[in-house]
Amino acid sequence: MTATKPLDVAGSLVTGLRIRFEGGRAVQIDADANAEILRARCAFDEGAARLGEVALVDGESRIGKLGRTFFTTLLDENAASHVALGDAYSAPVGDPRDLPRINESGVHIDFMIGSEEVEVTGTTKSGDTVPILRGGVWQI
Repeated sequence: MTATKPLDVAGSLVTGLRIRFEGGRAVQIDADANAEILRARCAFDEGAARLGEVALVDGESRIGKLGRTFFTTLLDENAASHVALGDAYSAPVGDPRDLPRINESGVHIDFMIGSEEVEVTGTTKSGDTVPILRGGVWQI
């Protein structure tokens, strides 16, 4: 997975971020600059290197249309699709029996993965594929 925007981790700018996941865990973290900062954060506890969030954001968001990175997660995560390492929300939509499976960590780091070039495709229970995002536009 490749970040499409730079990431501020405790005052250090991580650029060119690339993360390889296996089984929901970040097993390789590389970047053009400051990868070691994120690697250290992901070693904080057992859940820190696990995938904690996936959020799809289309290209029509008001913040995304500004074409700017604010280096403030609460703004930047509304500009593009993103994922987070570490802690997941403990109030999921859906079945409360999923609560024991939600990742827990003292870390939650969002990084942006969305752009007009990113295509998202879903797979139904029957195995059919359905386009979700194309060119930054919702398809469903």
